[in-house]
Amino acid sequence: MKRMVRLLKLTLAAMLAAAFFAGCGSFTAPEPSPADPAPSGTASENNADHEANNEPIEEETPPPAPPLPPPTEATLIAIGDIMMHTPQLPGAYDEESGTYDFSNFFVQVRSRLTDADWAFANLETPIAGDERGFRGYPTFNAPAALADAMKDAGIDIVSTANNHTLDQGYNGLAHTLETLRERGLAAIGTADSEEKAEEITFIERNGIKTAFLAYTYGTNGIPVPKDKPYAVSLIEDERIIRQIQLAREEGADVVAVSLHFGNEYQRMPSDEQKRLARLTIESGADLVIGHHPHVVQPYELYRVEEDDGRVREGLIMYSLGNFISNQFGDYKEYGAILEVTFRKTYNEDGTAETKIVSYDAIPTWVHKYVEKGKNRYRVVVLDDLAETGSDVLLSQRMVAQLIQKSEEMNKHLDQYAVEAGAEPAAPPKSETGEDNPSY
Repeated sequence: MKRMVRLLKLTLAAMLAAAFFAGCGSFTAPEPSPADPAPSGTASENNADHEANNEPIEEETPPPAPPLPPPTEATLIAIGDIMMHTPQLPGAYDEESGTYDFSNFFVQVRSRLTDADWAFANLETPIAGDERGFRGYPTFNAPAALADAMKDAGIDIVSTANNHTLDQGYNGLAHTLETLRERGLAAIGTADSEEKAEEITFIERNGIKTAFLAYTYGTNGIPVPKDKPYAVSLIEDERIIRQIQLAREEGADVVAVSLHFGNEYQRMPSDEQKRLARLTIESGADLVIGHHPHVVQPYELYRVEEDDGRVREGLIMYSLGNFISNQFGDYKEYGAILEVTFRKTYNEDGTAETKIVSYDAIPTWVHKYVEKGKNRYRVVVLDDLAETGSDVLLSQRMVAQLIQKSEEMNKHLDQYAVEAGAEPAAPPKSETGEDNPSY
Protein backbone atom coordinates (compact mmCIF):
# COMPACT_ATOMS: atom_id res chain seq x y z
CA MET A 1 0.00 0.00 0.00
CA LYS A 2 2.79 2.41 0.89
CA ARG A 3 4.53 1.45 -2.40
CA MET A 4 1.42 2.37 -4.45
CA VAL A 5 1.13 5.72 -2.67
CA ARG A 6 4.77 6.38 -3.38
CA LEU A 7 4.31 5.48 -7.08
CA LEU A 8 1.31 7.77 -7.35
CA LYS A 9 3.37 10.62 -5.84
CA LEU A 10 6.25 10.00 -8.27
CA THR A 11 3.88 9.90 -11.24
CA LEU A 12 2.25 13.18 -10.17
CA ALA A 13 5.67 14.85 -9.71
CA ALA A 14 6.75 13.75 -13.17
CA MET A 15 3.63 15.18 -14.71
CA LEU A 16 4.16 18.54 -12.89
CA ALA A 17 7.81 18.69 -14.03
CA ALA A 18 6.84 18.04 -17.64
CA ALA A 19 4.27 20.81 -17.49
CA PHE A 20 6.82 23.22 -15.92
CA PHE A 21 9.48 22.64 -18.60
CA ALA A 22 6.92 23.02 -21.35
CA GLY A 23 5.99 26.48 -19.96
CA CYS A 24 9.63 27.61 -19.91
CA GLY A 25 10.26 26.81 -23.58
CA SER A 26 10.60 29.29 -26.53
CA PHE A 27 7.63 31.63 -27.44
CA THR A 28 6.58 32.26 -31.07
CA ALA A 29 4.70 35.54 -31.76
CA PRO A 30 1.44 35.20 -33.61
CA GLU A 31 1.34 36.18 -37.31
CA PRO A 32 0.15 39.81 -37.78
CA SER A 33 -3.28 40.18 -39.25
CA PRO A 34 -3.73 42.15 -42.50
CA ALA A 35 -5.23 45.05 -40.49
CA ASP A 36 -2.14 45.41 -38.29
CA PRO A 37 0.28 48.26 -39.38
CA ALA A 38 3.72 47.25 -40.60
CA PRO A 39 6.53 48.08 -38.22
CA SER A 40 8.32 51.34 -39.10
CA GLY A 41 11.99 51.34 -39.92
CA THR A 42 14.60 54.10 -40.27
CA ALA A 43 14.40 56.70 -43.05
CA SER A 44 17.31 55.06 -44.86
CA GLU A 45 15.65 51.66 -44.62
CA ASN A 46 12.37 53.04 -45.92
CA ASN A 47 14.15 54.86 -48.81
CA ALA A 48 15.99 51.66 -49.64
CA ASP A 49 12.66 49.82 -49.73
CA HIS A 50 11.27 52.50 -52.07
CA GLU A 51 14.32 52.25 -54.32
CA ALA A 52 14.09 48.46 -54.32
CA ASN A 53 10.48 48.73 -55.43
CA ASN A 54 11.32 51.50 -58.00
CA GLU A 55 8.97 53.88 -56.20
CA PRO A 56 9.67 57.72 -56.38
CA ILE A 57 10.75 59.40 -53.17
CA GLU A 58 8.33 62.16 -52.11
CA GLU A 59 10.13 65.38 -51.07
CA GLU A 60 8.59 67.87 -48.64
CA THR A 61 6.92 70.83 -50.44
CA PRO A 62 8.04 74.20 -49.00
CA PRO A 63 5.23 76.49 -47.80
CA PRO A 64 4.07 79.02 -50.40
CA ALA A 65 5.66 82.49 -50.26
CA PRO A 66 3.41 85.15 -48.73
CA PRO A 67 1.65 87.30 -51.33
CA LEU A 68 3.23 90.64 -52.23
CA PRO A 69 1.66 93.70 -50.60
CA PRO A 70 -0.70 95.49 -52.97
CA PRO A 71 0.49 98.73 -54.58
CA THR A 72 -0.22 101.88 -52.60
CA GLU A 73 -0.76 105.46 -53.74
CA ALA A 74 -0.49 108.87 -52.10
CA THR A 75 -1.04 112.39 -53.43
CA LEU A 76 0.95 115.53 -52.73
CA ILE A 77 -0.53 118.99 -53.28
CA ALA A 78 1.63 122.12 -53.33
CA ILE A 79 0.55 125.75 -53.46
CA GLY A 80 2.50 128.92 -54.09
CA ASP A 81 3.62 131.88 -52.01
CA ILE A 82 1.58 132.73 -48.91
CA MET A 83 2.32 136.42 -48.39
CA MET A 84 0.95 139.01 -45.99
CA HIS A 85 1.04 142.52 -47.42
CA THR A 86 -0.25 145.32 -45.21
CA PRO A 87 -3.59 145.76 -47.09
CA GLN A 88 -4.47 142.14 -46.33
CA LEU A 89 -4.53 142.71 -42.58
CA PRO A 90 -7.53 145.01 -41.87
CA GLY A 91 -10.08 142.85 -43.64
CA ALA A 92 -9.14 139.85 -41.49
CA TYR A 93 -9.32 141.77 -38.18
CA ASP A 94 -12.34 141.55 -35.88
CA GLU A 95 -12.62 144.61 -33.67
CA GLU A 96 -14.92 142.98 -31.12
CA SER A 97 -12.66 140.03 -30.36
CA GLY A 98 -9.40 141.76 -31.20
CA THR A 99 -8.32 138.77 -33.28
CA TYR A 100 -7.43 137.95 -36.89
CA ASP A 101 -9.05 135.32 -39.07
CA PHE A 102 -7.45 134.43 -42.40
CA SER A 103 -9.56 131.36 -43.17
CA ASN A 104 -11.26 133.21 -46.05
CA PHE A 105 -8.04 132.85 -48.06
CA PHE A 106 -8.46 129.08 -48.20
CA VAL A 107 -12.22 128.47 -48.46
CA GLN A 108 -12.23 127.29 -52.08
CA VAL A 109 -9.11 125.13 -51.81
CA ARG A 110 -9.68 123.61 -48.39
CA SER A 111 -11.25 120.38 -49.61
CA ARG A 112 -8.35 119.78 -52.00
CA LEU A 113 -5.79 120.36 -49.28
CA THR A 114 -7.52 118.25 -46.63
CA ASP A 115 -8.04 115.37 -49.07
CA ALA A 116 -4.34 115.29 -50.00
CA ASP A 117 -1.90 113.01 -48.23
CA TRP A 118 0.69 115.81 -48.08
CA ALA A 119 -0.17 119.51 -48.46
CA PHE A 120 2.76 121.87 -48.98
CA ALA A 121 3.09 125.68 -49.14
CA ASN A 122 5.76 128.38 -49.24
CA LEU A 123 5.33 130.65 -46.21
CA GLU A 124 6.89 133.90 -47.36
CA THR A 125 6.52 135.91 -44.18
CA PRO A 126 7.87 135.52 -40.66
CA ILE A 127 5.42 134.97 -37.82
CA ALA A 128 7.68 136.63 -35.28
CA GLY A 129 5.26 137.62 -32.50
CA ASP A 130 2.60 140.26 -31.85
CA GLU A 131 4.95 142.45 -29.85
CA ARG A 132 6.91 143.28 -32.99
CA GLY A 133 3.86 144.67 -34.73
CA PHE A 134 2.45 143.47 -38.02
CA ARG A 135 3.73 144.77 -41.33
CA GLY A 136 4.11 143.88 -44.95
CA TYR A 137 6.80 144.57 -47.52
CA PRO A 138 9.76 144.93 -47.22
CA THR A 139 10.17 143.35 -43.76
CA PHE A 140 7.15 141.15 -43.20
CA ASN A 141 5.62 139.99 -39.94
CA ALA A 142 2.24 138.23 -39.84
CA PRO A 143 -0.08 137.31 -36.95
CA ALA A 144 -0.02 133.79 -35.57
CA ALA A 145 -3.58 133.47 -36.81
CA LEU A 146 -2.13 132.90 -40.27
CA ALA A 147 -0.58 129.64 -39.02
CA ASP A 148 -3.95 128.69 -37.53
CA ALA A 149 -5.64 129.26 -40.89
CA MET A 150 -3.03 127.22 -42.74
CA LYS A 151 -3.39 124.32 -40.32
CA ASP A 152 -7.18 124.44 -40.49
CA ALA A 153 -7.05 124.47 -44.30
CA GLY A 154 -5.14 121.19 -44.31
CA ILE A 155 -1.57 122.37 -44.89
CA ASP A 156 0.94 120.24 -43.00
CA ILE A 157 4.34 121.16 -44.50
CA VAL A 158 5.73 124.64 -45.19
CA SER A 159 9.00 125.90 -46.58
CA THR A 160 10.41 128.77 -44.55
CA ALA A 161 13.52 129.06 -46.73
CA ASN A 162 13.02 132.21 -48.79
CA ASN A 163 14.35 135.73 -49.21
CA HIS A 164 12.14 137.03 -46.37
CA THR A 165 13.28 134.43 -43.84
CA LEU A 166 15.36 136.92 -41.83
CA ASP A 167 13.07 139.95 -42.15
CA GLN A 168 12.70 139.89 -38.35
CA GLY A 169 16.20 138.61 -37.63
CA TYR A 170 17.23 135.28 -36.20
CA ASN A 171 14.90 135.64 -33.20
CA GLY A 172 12.01 136.18 -35.60
CA LEU A 173 13.04 133.05 -37.48
CA ALA A 174 13.14 131.04 -34.25
CA HIS A 175 9.75 132.40 -33.14
CA THR A 176 8.26 131.46 -36.50
CA LEU A 177 9.47 127.88 -36.14
CA GLU A 178 8.10 127.66 -32.61
CA THR A 179 4.71 128.98 -33.75
CA LEU A 180 4.51 126.44 -36.56
CA ARG A 181 5.58 123.50 -34.39
CA GLU A 182 2.99 124.35 -31.76
CA ARG A 183 0.33 123.87 -34.45
CA GLY A 184 1.76 120.65 -35.78
CA LEU A 185 3.10 122.17 -38.99
CA ALA A 186 6.40 120.79 -40.29
CA ALA A 187 8.78 123.60 -41.33
CA ILE A 188 11.70 122.91 -43.65
CA GLY A 189 14.61 125.02 -44.86
CA THR A 190 15.38 126.89 -41.62
CA ALA A 191 16.51 125.71 -38.19
CA ASP A 192 16.98 127.00 -34.67
CA SER A 193 19.71 124.50 -33.79
CA GLU A 194 22.55 122.74 -35.55
CA GLU A 195 20.99 119.36 -34.76
CA LYS A 196 17.68 120.28 -36.38
CA ALA A 197 19.48 121.67 -39.42
CA GLU A 198 21.03 118.25 -40.05
CA GLU A 199 17.75 116.39 -39.64
CA ILE A 200 15.77 115.51 -42.75
CA THR A 201 12.01 115.79 -42.47
CA PHE A 202 10.27 112.53 -43.38
CA ILE A 203 6.50 112.20 -43.53
CA GLU A 204 5.01 108.80 -44.39
CA ARG A 205 1.56 108.34 -45.90
CA ASN A 206 0.05 105.04 -47.10
CA GLY A 207 3.41 103.33 -46.70
CA ILE A 208 5.19 105.90 -48.88
CA LYS A 209 7.99 107.65 -47.01
CA THR A 210 8.68 111.13 -48.39
CA ALA A 211 11.65 113.35 -47.58
CA PHE A 212 11.18 117.13 -47.78
CA LEU A 213 14.09 119.52 -48.36
CA ALA A 214 14.09 123.29 -48.96
CA TYR A 215 16.68 125.87 -50.02
CA THR A 216 16.76 129.57 -50.93
CA TYR A 217 19.08 131.65 -53.10
CA GLY A 218 19.46 134.30 -50.35
CA THR A 219 17.86 136.44 -47.67
CA ASN A 220 17.54 139.90 -49.28
CA GLY A 221 21.04 140.85 -48.27
CA ILE A 222 20.40 140.25 -44.56
CA PRO A 223 23.38 138.15 -43.46
CA VAL A 224 22.87 134.79 -41.80
CA PRO A 225 24.33 135.11 -38.27
CA LYS A 226 27.97 134.02 -38.25
CA ASP A 227 27.48 132.03 -35.06
CA LYS A 228 24.37 130.33 -36.51
CA PRO A 229 25.30 129.34 -40.07
CA TYR A 230 22.79 126.49 -39.85
CA ALA A 231 19.81 128.85 -39.58
CA VAL A 232 19.01 129.06 -43.32
CA SER A 233 19.50 126.40 -45.98
CA LEU A 234 21.13 128.27 -48.84
CA ILE A 235 21.29 126.87 -52.36
CA GLU A 236 24.60 125.05 -52.85
CA ASP A 237 24.89 122.28 -55.42
CA GLU A 238 27.02 119.98 -53.28
CA ARG A 239 24.79 120.40 -50.25
CA ILE A 240 21.63 119.62 -52.21
CA ILE A 241 23.22 116.52 -53.78
CA ARG A 242 24.51 115.31 -50.40
CA GLN A 243 21.17 115.70 -48.62
CA ILE A 244 19.26 113.97 -51.41
CA GLN A 245 21.66 111.02 -51.16
CA LEU A 246 21.30 111.00 -47.38
CA ALA A 247 17.50 110.98 -47.68
CA ARG A 248 17.73 107.93 -49.95
CA GLU A 249 20.09 106.19 -47.55
CA GLU A 250 17.60 106.79 -44.76
CA GLY A 251 14.86 105.04 -46.70
CA ALA A 252 13.03 107.75 -48.63
CA ASP A 253 10.67 106.44 -51.29
CA VAL A 254 10.13 109.99 -52.58
CA VAL A 255 12.34 113.08 -52.32
CA ALA A 256 10.64 116.47 -52.76
CA VAL A 257 12.82 119.58 -52.95
CA SER A 258 11.60 123.16 -52.65
CA LEU A 259 13.80 125.71 -54.42
CA HIS A 260 13.35 129.44 -53.88
CA PHE A 261 15.02 130.66 -57.04
CA GLY A 262 14.66 132.45 -60.34
CA ASN A 263 13.81 136.00 -61.39
CA GLU A 264 10.90 137.92 -59.97
CA TYR A 265 7.97 138.55 -62.35
CA GLN A 266 9.52 136.52 -65.20
CA ARG A 267 7.03 134.00 -66.60
CA MET A 268 9.67 131.66 -68.01
CA PRO A 269 12.47 129.96 -66.06
CA SER A 270 15.99 131.20 -66.51
CA ASP A 271 18.84 129.01 -67.72
CA GLU A 272 20.13 128.84 -64.15
CA GLN A 273 16.76 127.62 -62.88
CA LYS A 274 16.72 124.87 -65.49
CA ARG A 275 20.29 123.84 -64.69
CA LEU A 276 19.71 123.64 -60.95
CA ALA A 277 16.29 121.99 -61.12
CA ARG A 278 17.50 119.34 -63.56
CA LEU A 279 20.62 118.72 -61.48
CA THR A 280 18.32 118.16 -58.49
CA ILE A 281 16.36 115.50 -60.38
CA GLU A 282 19.55 113.92 -61.75
CA SER A 283 20.86 113.71 -58.17
CA GLY A 284 17.91 111.55 -57.10
CA ALA A 285 15.00 113.86 -56.34
CA ASP A 286 11.53 113.05 -57.68
CA LEU A 287 9.96 116.48 -57.42
CA VAL A 288 11.12 120.10 -57.52
CA ILE A 289 8.72 122.75 -56.24
CA GLY A 290 9.75 126.24 -57.32
CA HIS A 291 8.96 129.61 -55.72
CA HIS A 292 10.05 133.26 -55.78
CA PRO A 293 9.12 134.71 -59.22
CA HIS A 294 5.58 135.58 -57.90
CA VAL A 295 4.19 134.53 -61.28
CA VAL A 296 3.46 131.07 -62.65
CA GLN A 297 6.13 129.35 -64.72
CA PRO A 298 5.63 126.06 -66.63
CA TYR A 299 6.24 122.59 -65.29
CA GLU A 300 8.50 119.99 -66.92
CA LEU A 301 8.54 116.20 -66.75
CA TYR A 302 12.27 115.53 -66.82
CA ARG A 303 13.58 112.06 -67.67
CA VAL A 304 16.95 110.78 -66.49
CA GLU A 305 18.73 107.68 -67.78
CA GLU A 306 20.37 105.85 -64.90
CA ASP A 307 23.70 103.97 -65.06
CA ASP A 308 21.86 100.64 -65.42
CA GLY A 309 19.89 101.90 -68.41
CA ARG A 310 16.64 102.49 -66.55
CA VAL A 311 14.79 105.73 -67.25
CA ARG A 312 13.52 107.62 -64.22
CA GLU A 313 11.09 110.53 -64.33
CA GLY A 314 11.08 113.61 -62.13
CA LEU A 315 8.67 116.53 -62.15
CA ILE A 316 9.87 120.14 -62.04
CA MET A 317 7.40 122.91 -61.18
CA TYR A 318 9.52 125.96 -61.93
CA SER A 319 7.23 128.43 -60.14
CA LEU A 320 3.81 128.13 -58.56
CA GLY A 321 3.45 131.91 -58.40
CA ASN A 322 1.56 133.69 -55.63
CA PHE A 323 -1.08 131.76 -53.78
CA ILE A 324 -2.26 134.79 -51.78
CA SER A 325 -0.88 138.33 -51.80
CA ASN A 326 -1.79 141.94 -52.56
CA GLN A 327 0.18 141.88 -55.81
CA PHE A 328 -1.88 142.49 -58.95
CA GLY A 329 -1.21 143.06 -62.63
CA ASP A 330 1.18 141.34 -65.03
CA TYR A 331 -0.07 137.91 -63.91
CA LYS A 332 0.94 138.40 -60.26
CA GLU A 333 -2.59 137.58 -59.05
CA TYR A 334 -2.44 134.14 -60.69
CA GLY A 335 -0.98 131.05 -59.09
CA ALA A 336 -1.16 127.29 -59.48
CA ILE A 337 -1.98 124.23 -57.41
CA LEU A 338 0.27 121.27 -58.16
CA GLU A 339 -1.16 117.77 -57.68
CA VAL A 340 1.18 114.77 -57.94
CA THR A 341 0.25 111.15 -57.22
CA PHE A 342 2.93 108.57 -56.41
CA ARG A 343 2.49 104.78 -56.58
CA LYS A 344 4.64 102.30 -54.67
CA THR A 345 4.85 98.73 -56.01
CA TYR A 346 6.57 95.77 -54.38
CA ASN A 347 8.88 93.26 -56.10
CA GLU A 348 9.40 89.56 -55.37
CA ASP A 349 13.01 90.18 -54.33
CA GLY A 350 11.81 92.35 -51.44
CA THR A 351 12.52 95.70 -53.06
CA ALA A 352 9.98 98.37 -53.94
CA GLU A 353 9.69 101.10 -56.55
CA THR A 354 7.87 104.41 -56.27
CA LYS A 355 6.96 106.38 -59.37
CA ILE A 356 4.88 109.38 -60.40
CA VAL A 357 1.67 108.07 -61.96
CA SER A 358 -0.27 111.31 -62.46
CA TYR A 359 0.21 115.05 -62.14
CA ASP A 360 -1.64 118.26 -62.86
CA ALA A 361 -1.17 122.00 -62.40
CA ILE A 362 -4.39 123.92 -61.80
CA PRO A 363 -4.47 127.73 -62.16
CA THR A 364 -5.80 129.96 -59.38
CA TRP A 365 -6.70 133.63 -59.06
CA VAL A 366 -6.68 136.03 -56.10
CA HIS A 367 -10.03 137.79 -55.79
CA LYS A 368 -9.86 141.07 -53.92
CA TYR A 369 -13.27 142.53 -53.09
CA VAL A 370 -14.95 144.86 -50.61
CA GLU A 371 -17.20 143.56 -47.87
CA LYS A 372 -18.61 145.80 -45.14
CA GLY A 373 -16.20 148.52 -46.12
CA LYS A 374 -13.11 146.32 -45.84
CA ASN A 375 -10.88 144.70 -48.42
CA ARG A 376 -11.31 140.95 -48.42
CA TYR A 377 -9.25 138.29 -50.19
CA ARG A 378 -9.97 134.77 -51.37
CA VAL A 379 -8.41 132.31 -53.82
CA VAL A 380 -10.56 131.08 -56.71
CA VAL A 381 -9.72 127.81 -58.49
CA LEU A 382 -10.17 128.70 -62.17
CA ASP A 383 -10.85 125.19 -63.43
CA ASP A 384 -13.65 124.86 -60.87
CA LEU A 385 -15.06 128.18 -61.98
CA ALA A 386 -14.97 127.04 -65.61
CA GLU A 387 -16.86 123.90 -64.65
CA THR A 388 -19.63 125.64 -62.68
CA GLY A 389 -19.80 128.75 -64.87
CA SER A 390 -20.92 130.99 -62.02
CA ASP A 391 -19.83 132.50 -58.69
CA VAL A 392 -21.98 134.42 -56.22
CA LEU A 393 -19.37 137.16 -55.84
CA LEU A 394 -18.60 137.58 -59.54
CA SER A 395 -20.57 139.00 -62.45
CA GLN A 396 -21.15 136.74 -65.44
CA ARG A 397 -18.96 139.01 -67.49
CA MET A 398 -16.11 138.56 -65.02
CA VAL A 399 -16.71 134.80 -64.96
CA ALA A 400 -16.41 134.65 -68.75
CA GLN A 401 -13.14 136.62 -68.64
CA LEU A 402 -11.70 134.32 -65.99
CA ILE A 403 -12.68 131.20 -67.94
CA GLN A 404 -10.71 132.57 -70.89
CA LYS A 405 -7.82 133.31 -68.54
CA SER A 406 -8.02 129.74 -67.25
CA GLU A 407 -7.48 128.42 -70.78
CA GLU A 408 -4.54 130.76 -71.27
CA MET A 409 -2.93 129.78 -67.97
CA ASN A 410 -3.35 126.06 -68.66
CA LYS A 411 -1.57 126.44 -72.02
CA HIS A 412 1.19 128.39 -70.31
CA LEU A 413 1.64 125.68 -67.68
CA ASP A 414 1.65 122.81 -70.16
CA GLN A 415 4.10 124.18 -72.72
CA TYR A 416 7.12 122.25 -71.41
CA ALA A 417 5.72 118.77 -72.15
CA VAL A 418 8.97 117.64 -73.81
CA GLU A 419 11.00 114.48 -74.11
CA ALA A 420 13.77 113.51 -71.72
CA GLY A 421 16.68 115.90 -71.71
CA ALA A 422 15.35 117.96 -74.61
CA GLU A 423 15.59 121.69 -74.26
CA PRO A 424 12.24 123.48 -74.33
CA ALA A 425 11.68 125.92 -77.15
CA ALA A 426 13.46 129.18 -76.33
CA PRO A 427 10.94 131.72 -75.00
CA PRO A 428 10.91 135.27 -76.26
CA LYS A 429 13.82 137.30 -74.89
CA SER A 430 11.43 139.71 -73.20
CA GLU A 431 10.14 136.84 -71.05
CA THR A 432 13.40 135.20 -70.02
CA GLY A 433 14.93 138.19 -68.23
CA GLU A 434 18.37 138.04 -66.69
CA ASP A 435 19.74 135.19 -64.66
CA ASN A 436 20.60 137.36 -61.66
CA PRO A 437 17.97 136.89 -58.94
CA SER A 438 16.10 139.93 -57.71
CA TYR A 439 16.69 140.92 -54.14
